[in-house]
Amino acid sequence: MDTTNTTPSPNGHQTTPTRLTGSEILWATLVGEGVTEVFGYPGGAILPAYDALRKFPIRHILVRHEQGAAHMADGYARASGKVGVAIATSGPGATNLVTGIATAMLDSIPMVCVTGQVSSKVLGTDAFQEVDITGVTLPVTKHNFLVNRAEDLAPALRLAFQIAKSGRPGPVLVDITKDAQQATALFDFAAARPAPYRPHPMLKVEDSGLAHAAELIRGAKRPVILAGHGVLQSGAMEQLRTLAERAQIPVALTLLGLGGFPASHPLNLGMMGMHGEAWVNDAIQNADLLIACGMRFDDRVIGTPATYALKAKKIHIEVDPAEINKNIKVDVALVGDLAEVLEQLLPRISSKNQGGRDGSAWIKTIESSKGAVAVRDIKNLPDSGHLYAAHVMHDLWRITGGNAIVVTDVGQHQMWEAQYYHHEHPRTLITSGGLGTMGFALPAAIGAKIACPEKEVWVVAGDGGFQMTSPELATIVQEKLKINIAIINNGYLGMVRQWQEFFYDKNYESTPLVSPDFVKLADAHGIAGLAVRTRPDVETAVAQARSHNGAFLLNFLVEKEDSVYPMIPAGSGLHEMIRRPGKNPLIERSDD
Repeated sequence: MDTTNTTPSPNGHQTTPTRLTGSEILWATLVGEGVTEVFGYPGGAILPAYDALRKFPIRHILVRHEQGAAHMADGYARASGKVGVAIATSGPGATNLVTGIATAMLDSIPMVCVTGQVSSKVLGTDAFQEVDITGVTLPVTKHNFLVNRAEDLAPALRLAFQIAKSGRPGPVLVDITKDAQQATALFDFAAARPAPYRPHPMLKVEDSGLAHAAELIRGAKRPVILAGHGVLQSGAMEQLRTLAERAQIPVALTLLGLGGFPASHPLNLGMMGMHGEAWVNDAIQNADLLIACGMRFDDRVIGTPATYALKAKKIHIEVDPAEINKNIKVDVALVGDLAEVLEQLLPRISSKNQGGRDGSAWIKTIESSKGAVAVRDIKNLPDSGHLYAAHVMHDLWRITGGNAIVVTDVGQHQMWEAQYYHHEHPRTLITSGGLGTMGFALPAAIGAKIACPEKEVWVVAGDGGFQMTSPELATIVQEKLKINIAIINNGYLGMVRQWQEFFYDKNYESTPLVSPDFVKLADAHGIAGLAVRTRPDVETAVAQARSHNGAFLLNFLVEKEDSVYPMIPAGSGLHEMIRRPGKNPLIERSDD
């Protein structure tokens, strides 16, 4: 006999099936999956769910735009390692999530987006606010569902969470019709559990592959480890460090891999790729072995495939079989979870069986290529009377001790942060890598702060990207969040201007940017702020922001036509970097 108790269990773990509405099943399932916070915006097609929310111990963060909800769920997931959840209504509410979903897809972020949909009886009639959101998001989700029956809700949602966080993580969308939210069905959380996750049949590392990899490592004279985002996603930081130290192999990192290997470690070379350190790219080009750990040989990392590390054998450890040999042909593919694969590989590697290789000689060769001054490691950059973004990033790192969670937008400031803020710990840099989404930083920082309320959180954004999602300042105020905001304001769409300078004869078409007074904009939201124009004022301003009881905005008015160096032009190899020309008024850089 059906149980007709309409009061849902707050923990989602009924021992007896309970009859609930679809809306109550939605929240009860989320609670059962361990969800405590969601980011969303109500509307007609999702209103039954919002009506039921009051019965459940879930904190709802009201965003100012649905794109912000997706980025907040993304930032929450990156900071916590949990699945982030975003909620939106049908039609424009759902389509506003798409950029955030695509951002999560390209960076492999576990996220579940729940959208309302028009009632089943009017599906396909172009009803008010009807959009085929499962069709729209098919290319940018790991999977998606259209649920039109209340009894299908819990199984779909539980499977969505399993898919989002298993294997290579990614976003999943669950679209729920309004009538499914309003109908009733028996809810049994345990019975809705999906079948156990079955890894891809290729996710099995053969002994022969491990033996071949170990042989290549033992025989290499100039090896380099390439550490990517998979190090963080797999939680393989300890195994990576053991491999590097045991075999004395230097480590280069992708943008999303920063923090996966301590910045202060003597084997840490720094960031590779388009705006990576010159000595890192040179080391890769001269290596005789590359050990790629949880990275996908993205075009921004390799330059042109035809000239990439031609002297090197290549070992690729990757959870997604589709990434193997996709961009770069490799000699050994170890397909599986990075931490698990390294655990199997490490017993075959010891400091005593490296074939007589002198690891220190290779490391000294790399060190000598840095030049006389390792600029990014000194405590104070010289002050030439101008305020440069490099000043701000380096001083922010020095003042915070490198312990803050820094959430960046996309552009020049993103690269300067990667170069000058040294990340010691995992999940302390949150940034949009694959999609390069301007407007990401402010909402993603909100998600990070909700996930880690005890952590110091800084937004680092350009004046262009900040304006894309600045209405989320109101969300910060409404949620009473202590978030510090650093705007790197150079009056341009900076990275686009840099490309125009280098490749379009300085035709700065549509890149000069008129911005509001950001301090006044913050004040209008009830957020304190300061404008900073000189280097000596940076430390005082950052200290004031950190000590302030509440959110604080700093508008750094930096040099307008500064550029990020090195830079690899599109279609060029890692060895074809554009170096900083001549003597720089800021400082003689190590990549000159």
